[in-house]
Amino acid sequence: MKAVVFEDYKTFPSLKEVDKPTPGPGEVLLKVAGAGCCHSDVSVFRDYTPETGKQTKPPFILGHETSGWIEEVGTGVTGFKKGDAYLVYGPTGCGHCKRCVAGEENYCENRATNKSLAIGLGRDGGMAEYMVVPARNLVPLGDADPIAAAPLADAALTPYHAIKAALPHLNGGGKYALVIGLGGLGQIAIQILKALTGATIIATDMKPEAMAKAEANGAIVVPSDENEVAAIREITGGRGVDAAFDFVGIAPTIAAAQAAGATGSRVTVVGIAGGKAEFDWYSKPSEQELMGVYWGSMPELHEVAALYRQGLITPEIETYSMDNALDAYHKLTDGKLSKRAVVVPHMGE
Repeated sequence: MKAVVFEDYKTFPSLKEVDKPTPGPGEVLLKVAGAGCCHSDVSVFRDYTPETGKQTKPPFILGHETSGWIEEVGTGVTGFKKGDAYLVYGPTGCGHCKRCVAGEENYCENRATNKSLAIGLGRDGGMAEYMVVPARNLVPLGDADPIAAAPLADAALTPYHAIKAALPHLNGGGKYALVIGLGGLGQIAIQILKALTGATIIATDMKPEAMAKAEANGAIVVPSDENEVAAIREITGGRGVDAAFDFVGIAPTIAAAQAAGATGSRVTVVGIAGGKAEFDWYSKPSEQELMGVYWGSMPELHEVAALYRQGLITPEIETYSMDNALDAYHKLTDGKLSKRAVVVPHMGE
């Protein structure tokens, strides 16, 4: 079968013929419906080294945002019917610590000693015609389109986790939420905020087309420039926002989120750009929380899938055949994608 393989550090992935996998005990073979291209993949093959990428050691098949149809089940697996559509929960923990048994493998207590970070990040993922998945990592999609659902496994789960954790700050009337960075995750975050809260949503970015999309989805948009914090505070009557979600993660965006926050607000940094946050008692809002999040839990992915089935969240995607999968990654690395690229291995069947 064809697959996109990460073969070495600092090396662009390859499209290769590999053996079709066979499910072992407790596993399921999926016929892949869709596999999303994510910036985390780019970090793996462009930025990681043998020292920094110990849990993403090549070679392995990329793809940690995956959906598919049941093809075959391994020994001991029951309750699945061939052809049914599922979403794959990516994080892989030790499986036995307190976090893992609660479905929070993204926060595995033994993460530092695990051999992989996730399905598609250290072990074979879904950028292939078929993939093997632990049966417990499957989330049913019902009759919903599995191809468009693929990015939900990360691009929706991550903002959902961040927003759900911040709900105590957004409960009640007169609340304001700020979304910084209107790429794929930021746009879905606006949809999730609308579905889960009654907050007024303010969104900021440097790209006019991204702001237009956010405005069409119900957000009040503010250009990302030297006047953005003043503009945000004016919208909130000078009080500031109750929760801010930074999907960029550079020092200036973190600083803007902090400065735009109200007393007792929460700032959640989702973007992994390595920006440093600063604090001093005099200039920052009192009792402001600063949080960092990583992915989301398995129960939360079930909730994300439910929102998708209800039509409350819809990722914007553009599809690529398996033969054109590397084109999708080239566009991603060159910053030429305006939607989530989803590789469809069985396109046209």
